[in-house]
Amino acid sequence: MSPAPPSAPAAPARPGSAGPPRPAAARTGPTALRLMVGARLRRMREGSGVSREAAADAIRATHSKISRLELGRSGFKRRDLVDLLNLYGVADPAERQSLLELARQAGEPGWWHRYQDVMPGWLEPYIGLEQAASAIRGYEVQFVHGLLQTEDYARAVASIGAVEVPGDEVERRVELRLERQRLLTAPDPPLLRAVLDEAALRRPLGGRAVMRGQLEHLLELTERPSIHLHVVPFRVGAHPAAGGPFTILSLPQPDLPDVVYLEQLNSAQYLDKPEEVQGYLATMDRLHRVAESPERTRETLRGILRGL
Repeated sequence: MSPAPPSAPAAPARPGSAGPPRPAAARTGPTALRLMVGARLRRMREGSGVSREAAADAIRATHSKISRLELGRSGFKRRDLVDLLNLYGVADPAERQSLLELARQAGEPGWWHRYQDVMPGWLEPYIGLEQAASAIRGYEVQFVHGLLQTEDYARAVASIGAVEVPGDEVERRVELRLERQRLLTAPDPPLLRAVLDEAALRRPLGGRAVMRGQLEHLLELTERPSIHLHVVPFRVGAHPAAGGPFTILSLPQPDLPDVVYLEQLNSAQYLDKPEEVQGYLATMDRLHRVAESPERTRETLRGILRGL
């Protein structure tokens, strides 16, 4: 991925798919909560046989707004929710209150909002999804995955092209990166499967000392059971992910779709249509077949370290 933002033989099954959804508190954050509320609204609408057009008429909105609400891409007004619950015939007080309370929580800012001064708007949804994810799978070409970067390496990345950026802004970007990494040491960390092109490990970003520290950090991280690191060595040549980096985020609620994150220089794309996501899952599967195993990856890391 580009400097601004910020992953086994086969792609893992989605955690949580074999049992009931975890409580919202297990994966807190407004992004996940909006997705949960949207999914429940969609099920209620479909269960009552109401069309999107009729739902839109009930809240004096457009068809596209109903789609945005159900996809969790828009905030919720209490009045609109009450009108929709009435339209869908949801009379149970407990069920109504549960949805309204989730929507209220979804409207509260996440911890990352305090970094809005250094965070582009297109990155905010990604951080919300990242913090809520139960599994993160990603492929990186130029840089070490953001969740695995040391402070010095993150500072070197944040400084790229930042000649006219004040030093305190660079430090704020680094602070945001390190805050994001706290999820890896949470009591219930997400499964992270990071695939790195060998170029990301050999590019001398920040100088020899910084790279030594970064490689040593990666070796330490590979000891954690929730982190699986794979390297695609140069000898592989062309491979299925040659088109560029991508990240697949899976949420713990089985009725919520995986999301593919594609970052450009000054923007990002979020893909959640089943056919789009499936294509990237298949690519990740093929990528794992040519990448080194976690054990062989550790040997590669040690070999690069010896050469520094």
